Amino acid sequence: MSKIQVDILGLSVNPNSQRAYALLLREVDGNRRLPIVIGEPEAQAIANELEGIRPQRPMTHDLLRNVIEALGASIREIVIHSIKDGTFYASIHFEYSDIEIDARPSDAIALAVRCNAPMYIDEDIFAESALEEEGEASASAEIEHEDEHTDEEDAASERSTRQSKAQIEMPLTERQRLEQELDQAIKVEDYEAAARIRDSLRRLEGL
Repeated sequence: MSKIQVDILGLSVNPNSQRAYALLLREVDGNRRLPIVIGEPEAQAIANELEGIRPQRPMTHDLLRNVIEALGASIREIVIHSIKDGTFYASIHFEYSDIEIDARPSDAIALAVRCNAPMYIDEDIFAESALEEEGEASASAEIEHEDEHTDEEDAASERSTRQSKAQIEMPLTERQRLEQELDQAIKVEDYEAAARIRDSLRRLEGL
């Protein structure tokens, strides 16, 4: 299985549900992102650890970490290995052992951040479900070289702008409408909606 290492980019309230959160995972050596909807208790457990908040008594994921350490074991990695009917599945892998424990991704991640264990996602899942993030470096490069444009390039740019405006005035195709909705969903960090729109685009491509 080819797998991609990820870290946590952010955690936000899911606007479509009062008791759900969107956990955004980011490819360590790339620009892909994967949103996962998780429950409120698991979101709180992850946020507490990331923010260094220590409860007076160990909560469930703290207790699990303490038990693992007391038994002399350690977590090697957690892997989100499959998705079925929109639900992600994960496993916890231990050092010096072939044991794999089935777990919800939210619980596996809550343990991983407590045990400083790396997090991975199967490459096939990224290919199927990830969102692309526009590179800031390329945008910066365009700004830095803006003053180097020739008159000919400026004229070409102006023509391109006019063509773009003309295209905007034309009725939108189904693909263009979905792409605009996808961009807007990403801007407002509604990653669950973005995932649904992305699936609609893929179905459209298969027609």
